[in-house]
Amino acid sequence: MITSLLVANRGEIARRVFRTCRTLGIATVAVYADPDAGARHVREADTAVRLPGAAPADTYLRADLLVRAALDAGADAVHPGYGFLSESADFAQAVLDAGLRWIGPPPAAIAAMGSKTAAKRLMAAAGVPVLEVGPHPTEADLPLLVKAAAGGGGRGMRVVRTLAELPDALAAARAEAAAAFGDDEVFCEPYLPAGRHLEVQLLADAHGTVWAVGDRDCSLQRRHQKVIEEAPAPGLAPELRARLHAAAVAAARAVGYQGAGTAEFLLAPDGRLAFLEMNTRLQVEHPVTECVTGLDLVALQLAVAEGEQLPADPPPVRGCAIEARLYAEDPARDWQPATGPLHLLELPGTDVEFATLPSPAGLRLDAGAGAGDQVTVHYDPMLAKAVAWAPTRTAAARRLADALARARLHGPTTNRDLLARALRHPDFLAGRVHTALLADHHAELTAPDDKSTPLAALAAALADAADRRGPLRELPSGWRNLPSQPQTKRYRAADGTEYDVHYRLTRDGLRADDHPDVQLLHSTPESVDLVIGPLRRRYRIARYGDQVFVDAPTEHHTLTAVDRHPAPTAPLAPGTLLAPMPGTVVRIDARPGERVTTGQVLLSIEAMKMEHRVTAPADGTLTDLPATLGRQVETGTVLAVVRPDH
Repeated sequence: MITSLLVANRGEIARRVFRTCRTLGIATVAVYADPDAGARHVREADTAVRLPGAAPADTYLRADLLVRAALDAGADAVHPGYGFLSESADFAQAVLDAGLRWIGPPPAAIAAMGSKTAAKRLMAAAGVPVLEVGPHPTEADLPLLVKAAAGGGGRGMRVVRTLAELPDALAAARAEAAAAFGDDEVFCEPYLPAGRHLEVQLLADAHGTVWAVGDRDCSLQRRHQKVIEEAPAPGLAPELRARLHAAAVAAARAVGYQGAGTAEFLLAPDGRLAFLEMNTRLQVEHPVTECVTGLDLVALQLAVAEGEQLPADPPPVRGCAIEARLYAEDPARDWQPATGPLHLLELPGTDVEFATLPSPAGLRLDAGAGAGDQVTVHYDPMLAKAVAWAPTRTAAARRLADALARARLHGPTTNRDLLARALRHPDFLAGRVHTALLADHHAELTAPDDKSTPLAALAAALADAADRRGPLRELPSGWRNLPSQPQTKRYRAADGTEYDVHYRLTRDGLRADDHPDVQLLHSTPESVDLVIGPLRRRYRIARYGDQVFVDAPTEHHTLTAVDRHPAPTAPLAPGTLLAPMPGTVVRIDARPGERVTTGQVLLSIEAMKMEHRVTAPADGTLTDLPATLGRQVETGTVLAVVRPDH
C-alpha cells in the first residue's frame, strides 16, 4: 500500500497529483529547484525537498537527486508527472532499484517506446500503420518533418520544404533535442500540414486488461505543440473510431504496457491513419478524458501500481469536453514567451481546481501558477488549463470561450484572446480542425482590438484621477470648487501604440475632448462607469506600478502609463537587434563582417523550453555580434547589429 508519494515534477501536474493523494489519504512530497522555492506545489505538499540549482539539467532532470529526495523524505512511491524524466526508462529502473514503487509502466515498455524510431519499427511489426521515409529522402518525400527521437512538446522539430534546407534543419533539431532531452537522435517523416492529430487514452493493469478510454483530438497546435484539445474527437465515423481504438490497444499489448499512456496517430486528409508515437505517461490533456468519463486517472494509476485489477470495460463517454492551454506568450509576436510577476489569474466559474468532473457551470481549472507567482524563463510558459464540459460540442466551446473572454489575467502577455477566438471560429465549430488551422488563420486570430483601446485609456485616466482625489473620493465625480483645468495622460498599449487622453471634470460632468458623447457616471480607483451613447459600461481597473489593467466584461487591455516628457536616451544604431526575452544564446549562425539577407538566422536564444531565432531585419552587413555562445542575456540586451544596404 502506498502511504507517501513523491512527485518528481513541478507546477500544475504536481498539484494535480497531490489533489488525488489528499483524497486517498496519501502523504505528499514535492521537489523544487531554486526558482520554485515559493511555488504553489511546494507550499501545498506535506514535505518538500530542495534540488539546488536553477537549470532543469541540474535539478528536475537529475535522477540521482530525485531518488535520494524520495528516500530522505520517507516516500515509498514516485510519480513522474509529465515532461522531465517521465519517459526515462533509466529513471524508472533507478526508482525500482531503490526499493520504491514506480507509478508508471515497466521500464522495458518505456524503453521500447522511448525512441520514436524504434517504436515505429515495433508498431509496424505489430500491424499498426506508421508514417515512414527512407534513410535518404528525395524530392518525392517533401515536405518533411524532422523530429527528435526522444522528445515531444514541439522541441527538436523542424519543417523542411526543400532538400537544400535539410542539413541545417537536421543540425538545429539535433542541437535542440540534445539540450532538451539529452539525446540528439532525430529522424524524418512525411509532413502533413492539414492532417488531424488524434490520440487514444490507454489504461492497462498487470492482469491483462487494456482499456481504450475514449479518444481525443489535439489538432489545434502552434509550433507543433498542442493548444486546444477535446474529447471525444469530432466527426469520426464509427468504423474509423473502432480502428483507432484497436490500433492503440494493439500498441499497448505489443510492449506489455501497464498504467496510463497515450497512443498518438495522424489522420491524413485522404483518410489514412498512421501511428506517431506512444507517450508512456499521463498526458497534459488528460482532464478532458476525465470530464467525459468521470474517472480519476491519477487514482487509477495508483491503483494499477498497487496491483489492483481493472473492470472489464471502461465507462462510456458522455458529452464533450474541451481544454485550452493558457500560455504566457504573445501569439502576435511569433509566440514569443513572456515573463514577469503574475498579479491575478481569475476565470469565472472555475472555483474548484483539478476536479475530475467540472463544476456545475461545466468548468474546471488546472493551474500551476496564481496571483503572486513569478513566471520565469526556466520552465514551460503554461500557466493553466481551462476545461469546459457540456452535453454537446457546441455548448462546450461556447462555455469555454466565454470563460476565457471574461477571465482577468494581470501579468505577462497571454494567448487568452487567441484561444477564445479560435473556439468561436467557424472552422472549429464545424469540426474542420487540422494541425495548420491556427497558422492558416493567424492574422485574424491575433488582430488587435484597437477600436476600444482609447476608451480603456480614458477609464484608466479617470480611475487615476479618482485615486489622486484622496479623501475627497466620496464626492461626485464632476464636483469641482474651481473651473477645471484640462488633464492629459498618455498610455502605451500592448502593441506599442500610444494614446493621449484629454479630459476635464467640470460642474456639468466629464468633458472628454476625444469622446464628446461619453458621460461619467461614477469613478473610484478600482472602477469607472461610463455612458457611451446609448450604452452603459463598467471598467474595472488595477494598477501595478506603471502597468494598468483595464477589464470590461469581455474586453481587456494592458496599458503602461507613459511620461509625456521623458529624459532623452542615447539612440540605437539602425539594424540593432535586442534580446526579446531573457534566455541563453544556444546557436550562432553568422560572423561579424558577413553579408546577410532579410530573414537570415543570425543566432538562437533558448527560453522556456523553446528555441527562438533572431533574424536579420534587412539585407546588409553584420557589423557587430556582442552575443556569445552560452551567454545569459536579459530583455533588451544588444545581440547583433546589421548595417542595412539602404
